[in-house]
Amino acid sequence: MKKSRFTDAQILAIPKQAENGVAVAVLCREHGISAATYYNWRSKFGGMDASLMSEMKAMAEENRRLKKMYAEMAMQNEFLKDALGKK
Repeated sequence: MKKSRFTDAQILAIPKQAENGVAVAVLCREHGISAATYYNWRSKFGGMDASLMSEMKAMAEENRRLKKMYAEMAMQNEFLKDALGKK
């Protein structure tokens, strides 16, 4: 996964600045991000604090690990079915 050049605190602070009345175009120009990036961050992280964001990232990592484990088990199951079916 691509590493962001912004820290979690920065990502949370940018939408909060917009809530306080700073124009989105000014924020985007100031931080060097596109308007689409801002709106993606706002929809994804709006209303969160740092602890919720770190918890969400930990859950996403756990979900990735479990999906990988399931894919490996499903593949092993297919191999066993093929091997037992050919006898």
